[in-house]
Amino acid sequence: MNWTVFEGLLSGVNKYSTAFGRIWLSLVFVFRVLVYLVTVERVWGEDQKDFDCNTRQPGCTNVCYDEFFPVSHVRLWALQLILVTCPSLLVVMHVAYRKAREKRYQEEVGKGHLYLYPGKKRGGLWWTYVFSLLFKASIDVIFLYIFHVFYPQYTLPSMVKCQATPCPNTVDCFISKPSEKNIFIVFMLVTAVICILLNLVELAYLVIKRCSECMASGRALTAHPEHDPNWVSSSSKQKDLLSGDLIFLGSDTHPPLLPDRPRAYVKKTIL
Repeated sequence: MNWTVFEGLLSGVNKYSTAFGRIWLSLVFVFRVLVYLVTVERVWGEDQKDFDCNTRQPGCTNVCYDEFFPVSHVRLWALQLILVTCPSLLVVMHVAYRKAREKRYQEEVGKGHLYLYPGKKRGGLWWTYVFSLLFKASIDVIFLYIFHVFYPQYTLPSMVKCQATPCPNTVDCFISKPSEKNIFIVFMLVTAVICILLNLVELAYLVIKRCSECMASGRALTAHPEHDPNWVSSSSKQKDLLSGDLIFLGSDTHPPLLPDRPRAYVKKTIL
């Protein structure tokens, strides 16, 4: 792994995140990724070899292990962490796309800005950030459900009973390091739940902030309608109509819709 590139990605994600997003990022990469890389893989390293059943029947131990451990905890956590961290990189890519468009615009036009602040969460970037929060929370919830399907109690017992074929009868199978594994299982589950709560809190924060900004701008336009471009255009149109109505006041000429013959007829009658 190139740690320089990894550090650059983390700094980019941290730069464009809110305070809640920075807490989430620290929790994921310190308490989940590092714990997974340093300790969890070692605890589950020789799990299948240490799974022991009190029988000599060939294939019985492998079948019982597959029955009670259809998917390894380590592989599920690895897939979960990969899917959870990808949406944050999507936000960084969106900001990089904005900066590239802004640079191209400056080279072609030379003045003005396409994006005044490319990293500010407005427009499409706001929706990308909201989508990333929903996606991250959904992934954690889905994997909690998957763990519940495979391991209903979440924790592991020290001994399980197996009746699968080709075992001759009900055999007792013993799991290695059950207490140590249960500690890490509970730790990973608790951190996942905390990450879900942080994502929901950050989502609520962004939505409330956006709604408050929209309400504040609406009140500002109500108090000062001259700042509204629609109001300016409508007032200018009204001014043009009034000037068109008053164009014939104080002049000797008459509108073209008024004929000249009745005027001449009136003059002849008076004479």
